[in-house]
Amino acid sequence: MLTYILKRLGSTIIVLFGASVLVFFMVVHSGDPLSDLRESNDPDAAHQMEQRTQAMNLDQPWYIRYWWWFRGVAGCVTLSCDFGTNRDGQHLNSILANAAQDSLRLVFIATIASIVLGILIGIISAIRQYSLFDYTVSFIVFVFFSLPIFWAAVLGKEWLAIRYNNWMADGSYSWGQMLGISVVLAIALPLIIGGEPLRRVITAGMTFVASVGALWYFDASNFAHEPRLGAVGIIVLSLGLAVGLTALLAGLGNRRVLYTALTVSGLGIVSYYATWELLAEPAGGWFLLLGLFLLTIAICLVLARTMGGYAKGQATAVAVITGMLTSGLILLDHFMYHWPSLLSLKSRPVSTIGSHTRRFTEDDVTFWQVSLDQLTQLWIPTMLLMIVSLATYTRYTRASMLEVARQDYIRTARAKGANERTVVFKHAFRNALIPLATIVAFDFAGLIGGTVIVESIFNWNGMGGVFITGLRNVDPAPVMGFVMITGFVAVIFNFIADIMYAVLDPRIRV
Repeated sequence: MLTYILKRLGSTIIVLFGASVLVFFMVVHSGDPLSDLRESNDPDAAHQMEQRTQAMNLDQPWYIRYWWWFRGVAGCVTLSCDFGTNRDGQHLNSILANAAQDSLRLVFIATIASIVLGILIGIISAIRQYSLFDYTVSFIVFVFFSLPIFWAAVLGKEWLAIRYNNWMADGSYSWGQMLGISVVLAIALPLIIGGEPLRRVITAGMTFVASVGALWYFDASNFAHEPRLGAVGIIVLSLGLAVGLTALLAGLGNRRVLYTALTVSGLGIVSYYATWELLAEPAGGWFLLLGLFLLTIAICLVLARTMGGYAKGQATAVAVITGMLTSGLILLDHFMYHWPSLLSLKSRPVSTIGSHTRRFTEDDVTFWQVSLDQLTQLWIPTMLLMIVSLATYTRYTRASMLEVARQDYIRTARAKGANERTVVFKHAFRNALIPLATIVAFDFAGLIGGTVIVESIFNWNGMGGVFITGLRNVDPAPVMGFVMITGFVAVIFNFIADIMYAVLDPRIRV
């Protein structure tokens, strides 16, 4: 394994080096960086041309310019990167750091959301093959996949930003809206769950009543302006996750797994109270939240290995997922708690341009207000990128699950009396993930390219803006910064995908 990893790292370096040489050569020869000054009537144009020539080293051959750029980037090995300056003399390190933060945050969230939703929908479609749900999902995901992203962005701005902000001025539901939403849910949920006609009718009726009741409560409690989960919500949802995940992954008859999950849930409820003051204004920001999240996973692993007994594997999966989702609920409650304070500063919370509100400064706003502002700016672009990838994960998961379901070992597992849950999740799903490992790597690289369009539409100062500005100005330094950062991340994801093959299938020897 170590030899294989070293070989892959070596090939990664070679790929990045070859790409950098090719892209630098193409950018340098794509136009004239002095064209705007040659056409200028400014009396000082000649002096400005001389300054730009010296700043960009235009009097040197392209390979000399590349070598000077490469020496700066090679410093990344010792954590002293120097991506040079753009044609205006601005150092690119800080510009690329801010741009990469916005772009990669967008791509990572879109990738994770599309993977989770796509795999879940794909599994259900495979289990319910040729059902009405299967046909409906196939139609919807391909419609999403076919949407021109610039047109979908216009619709997103209109309905998810402008009209949502208009609705937030009042934040109440009319009876027509309550009944309409409830009818849609009453139709959709039975299609997902399936079952006999009587069961579907009962499910639809219960869904309709529960939906109307929930929307009425949200309207009466002014939930749009003052949302909260609260201690009761955390307790109910956390215990529900523990029981539901145990039933799904191990079965409620497996008491060791159930007790482990309930213990994790109980510790999560205790941590909700224990960390309230600590998270009121996190001193370390997202680093503190990340540290607490990793600590949660570590505690869940220890509990699962200690209490799991003969079912350590299932206990580990249930405990970790329960702990992660409970942590997510606690984080969500803190965001809800600070939502009114964001509205006091920004009555129309979702803007149609920019990755954040520029007038927010660290002096007069809190961590939660800044984070909420960034999240409200993030969700429409994230949704656009997500729906493009959703069809890929859904169809590949469905096809892979159906192919695995025809294998002999699946029939053998059923013949031995294994229940359907064990067959689907333990035997079929793990093997179905093998081809998906490669899809994730390629899709991530594709999403990075897609951010160039999305960032242009929403006027984000991300990597896409840096790339387009560099091309327009025939300035290789910004373009090379984009290629190196996004190329490195894309190649690393392909490297991780290769390693995942050996993890998912022990028969593969790298």
